[in-house]
Order: sequence, then C-alpha cells, then structure tokens
Amino acid sequence: MQRKTATGFLAATLACLLSAAPLFAAEDHKAEALSHAQACVESAKQGDAKAAAEHAKSAKAHAEAAEKEKANAHLPAAIRELNSAIEHGQQGHAAQTGEAAQGAIAHLKAANKAF
Repeated sequence: MQRKTATGFLAATLACLLSAAPLFAAEDHKAEALSHAQACVESAKQGDAKAAAEHAKSAKAHAEAAEKEKANAHLPAAIRELNSAIEHGQQGHAAQTGEAAQGAIAHLKAANKAF
C-alpha cells in the first residue's frame, strides 16, 4: 500500500512540475529580453548603434517567444519599441535606439509585474 501511495505522490508531483514548465519558460524569455534590452541601452550610450540593434534583435526574439508562451498586453508594446530600436540602430541613430530600448524596458518590467 505504501508503494502505491509513494508512486501516486511521485506521479502527482511530476505532473505539477511539468504543467508549470511553460510558465518558467515564459519568465526566462522575459528575463532574457530584459537583459538584451538593457545591453542595447548600454551599447547605444557608447554610441555603437549597430551593436545596440543586434541586442534589440535578440531582445525582440525573446519577447516574441514569451508572448507566444503566455500572452500579456505589455509584450506587444515592448516588441513595437524593440522594432523601433532595431530600425534606428540600423540607421546609425544611437540616441534614438537607446530611447526606444528604454521604452521596451519599461514594458518588459510591466509585463513581469503582471504575472
């Protein structure tokens, strides 16, 4: 009887952990998006618009992945800001790239609070 109880408990625990996995994955993507957006701002402050654009692209990829895993009203806004950062970075506009990335950071932080 104890063996059946232990097996049942183990199965229930495993099911709970596996069902929560997508939530942790979305959190990881949001954290990665935030990290890359912050790196974008730092590159922009140093005047390296091209590197800032690359960080913005990485941040956008993670923000899109987080949005697919768990929708949030702030993530599309962050993605729009990151698109702007990418566009400005590719044009060599470091200051505007940094400003757009700051906007994305604000939305990513708001998305974290919403979960």
